[in-house]
Amino acid sequence: MSQNSLPKAPIAAKKPSSFSHHGITKTDDYAWLKDDNWQEVMRKPEVLDSEIRAYLEAENDYATAVMKDTEDFQKILFEEMKGRIKEDDSSVPSKDGDFDYYSSYVIGGQHPRLCRYKRKDCGGDGVEEILLDGDALAKGHAYFDLGGVDHAPNHTLLAYGFDDKGSEYYTVHFKDLLSGENLPDILENTSGGISWSRDSKSVFYVTQDDNHRPLKVWLHVMGTAQSEDVLVYHEKDEGMFVGLDETQSGKYIMVSIHDHDTSEMLLIDADSPAAAPQMVQPRQVGLQYDIEHDGGDTLVILTNEGGAEDFKIMETPVSKPGKDNWHEIEPHRPGRLILDIVRLKHHLVRIERENGLPRIVIRDCKTNQEHDIAFDEEAYSLGLSAGYEFDTQWVNFSYASMTTPDQQYDYNLSNRERKLLKTREVPSGHEPSDYVTRRLMAPSWDGEQVPITLLYHKDTKLDGTAPLLLYGYGSYGISMPAGFSTGCLSLVNRGFVYAIAHIRGGKDKGYRWYTDGKLDNKTNTFRDFIAAGEFLVSEGFTSKGQIVAHGGSAGGMLMGAVANMSPELFAGIIAEVPFVDVLSTMLDDTLPLTPPEWPEWGNPIKDKAAYQTIAAYSPVDNVTAQAYPNILAVSGLTDPRVTYWEPAKWVATLRANNTGQDNIIISKTHMDSGHGGASGRFDRLKEVALSYAFALKVSGKAGT
Repeated sequence: MSQNSLPKAPIAAKKPSSFSHHGITKTDDYAWLKDDNWQEVMRKPEVLDSEIRAYLEAENDYATAVMKDTEDFQKILFEEMKGRIKEDDSSVPSKDGDFDYYSSYVIGGQHPRLCRYKRKDCGGDGVEEILLDGDALAKGHAYFDLGGVDHAPNHTLLAYGFDDKGSEYYTVHFKDLLSGENLPDILENTSGGISWSRDSKSVFYVTQDDNHRPLKVWLHVMGTAQSEDVLVYHEKDEGMFVGLDETQSGKYIMVSIHDHDTSEMLLIDADSPAAAPQMVQPRQVGLQYDIEHDGGDTLVILTNEGGAEDFKIMETPVSKPGKDNWHEIEPHRPGRLILDIVRLKHHLVRIERENGLPRIVIRDCKTNQEHDIAFDEEAYSLGLSAGYEFDTQWVNFSYASMTTPDQQYDYNLSNRERKLLKTREVPSGHEPSDYVTRRLMAPSWDGEQVPITLLYHKDTKLDGTAPLLLYGYGSYGISMPAGFSTGCLSLVNRGFVYAIAHIRGGKDKGYRWYTDGKLDNKTNTFRDFIAAGEFLVSEGFTSKGQIVAHGGSAGGMLMGAVANMSPELFAGIIAEVPFVDVLSTMLDDTLPLTPPEWPEWGNPIKDKAAYQTIAAYSPVDNVTAQAYPNILAVSGLTDPRVTYWEPAKWVATLRANNTGQDNIIISKTHMDSGHGGASGRFDRLKEVALSYAFALKVSGKAGT
C-alpha cells in the first residue's frame, strides 16, 4: 500500500529518560507523552499538556488523511450495521413485585430509557411509565455513559449514575418516582452502582481514591448530605478492588474485596444497614469464593477451596460462615468449570462450561435431582438472568450462535417449560442458512488444542483466497462467547472469514486454560493465537499475509506481541485501547490498575524474574527493525484502564523502527472518551465502521 500520496506521518520527539530496576537500566524515548498531571486529565481533559495534545491531534489528522479514501465506504458500513439494529427496541420485562421493569430505545435514540408498568394482575393498567430518559440526560455531553440504575425496594425512588468524561468517575443522582423530581441527594466520585437497604431509606456505594481505585464503602441516609455519610469499610491494600452486590434473596448486601487470585466478602444485613458488616472468610492468597443465600440460615459458596481449580459448591451456616464450616454439595470435577450460581427459594441454578461449551444446570433443592437445558448447535453462547425475584419458578436465559440471533427464553425450573419471549430482530434481514459456523481445534506449539469458532458465508470459497479477521483476547480468565454479531456480517458478506481464537489466558477450556496463559506462561497466549492463524492457513480458510488480527485492551497487548513475533502472517492489526506498554505500567504503582494487576502479570518492582519475563514480551519494549503489518491503534484520552500514552508510545516506536515501505501505521485517540470508546449505540458503530474499513482496505476489498 503506497504512501507516496499521503501527508508525512507525525514523528514524535525523542526525549530519552532512563530508570533502573534490579540492576537493569531501561531507556524510554517517549515517556514525555505521559502527562505529569494525568489524574486531573481524567477528570478535566482540557488541562492536557499542550505539546502532548498537539502530537495526539497530529496523529488524528494523519489517520484521517490515510483513511480519507474510505470515508464514503465507512458511511456505507455504518448504515449497514445501523440497518441491522431495531431502533425502537426494548428488553424483555423483568418482574419485581407489582411492576415489570425494562429498558427501551426510541428511533434515532443513542441511549436507553428505563421504563416500567404496573402489572394488570396487580391492579395496574399496563401503561408504560418512563422512569429515566437517557437521551435527555445525555443532551449537551460529547460523552455520556449511564451507569448503574437501581430502583428502591419500595418502588418509589430511583438511583442512577452517569459519567460524562469517559474516566469512569460516576455521579449518582436520585429521582422521586411519585413526583418525577430529582432529590437533592448527590453522590460524587463513585464507581457507579449502589445497593439499597430493604426499607429504601439508605444506600451503600463505593468511592475511588485519587489513583482511581475503588477502596471505600459508604452508607448514605436519604435526605442527608454526602459529607455526613458513614464510612463502612476502607480497604488498605491498594492491590485489591472493592465492589457491592446483593444476594438473590435480598437479605444481604455483599462487600466484595478481590484481585485476580484472591477474594474476601463481608455481609451487611439489608434490614439493619447501620449494623457492622460480618466477615465470611478472611482472605487467603489464592482462595476465591462467591456467595449466595438460601433465604434462611444457610449460605451457598462457589469456591476453589482445597485445590478445586474448576470450582465446587459448598454450604455453610450464616452464623458460622468461615471455611472451617463449609461442606460440599457439588464436587469439583476437573475440566468442568462452574462459572456462576443463583440460589432461588426452591432451586439452585448454575452455569458451567465443559469442552468449550456452556450449559445451564438446575437442581431441585428438596429432592437434589438435577437436569440441564439442552442445545444442538456446534458452537453457541448462553446467558443467565434470575431477575429481581427470589420465590419464583422461572429464570430467564439467552441463547445465540454466530448464525442465530439472540433469543430470550423464560424457563420453568419445575416443569421444564421453555417460553421464547423474544428473538433479536435484524430489520434489514438475516437468513441464518446463508452462513456457516464451525468449531475447529488448532494444535499449538506444545500440542495443546486451541478452539476456534468460525463464521463465513456459504458462498465463500475456502481455497486460501479469502481474507480472514482473527479476533482474540486471552487474559483475566475472560472467555470469548460464540455469540451473534451483526457488525461482523459486513465483513462476512464481503467474503471475509470471521474467526475467534479461544486462546490460553481465558477460561474457555477450564481454569487451567487461564493459568496456562498468565504470569510466566503469558507467551502461550501469543503463541496460541499465531498457531490458530497458521492452522487456518493450512486448512485453506485463508493464506499467509491475508489475516487481519483484532483485539482490544489486554487483547491489544496480544496484537502488539504477535505483530512483533510473526508480522509476515498478517495483512493488518487492529488494536483497540491496547495495553502495550506492559513493563512501564507494571513498574508504576501510582497508576489505577497496577497493584491489582500484579497477580495477572507479576510484580516487576519486587521480582527480578517477573521484570525479565514481562520485558521479554512487552510490545513496546520488543519493537525491532523489521517490516510491520498495517496497524490501526485506537485509544481514549480519559481511559483509566489503558492510559492514552501507551498506544501513543507504541505507534511512535513502531514508526521509528518499521522497515516496511508499503504499509500504514495510524493512531486514533478519541479526545472526549475513555476505555469503551463512544458511548452512544450509533456513535460506537462509527468506530466499528472505521476498524472494518481499515480491515477491508488492507485486504484490498474496500469499496466492494
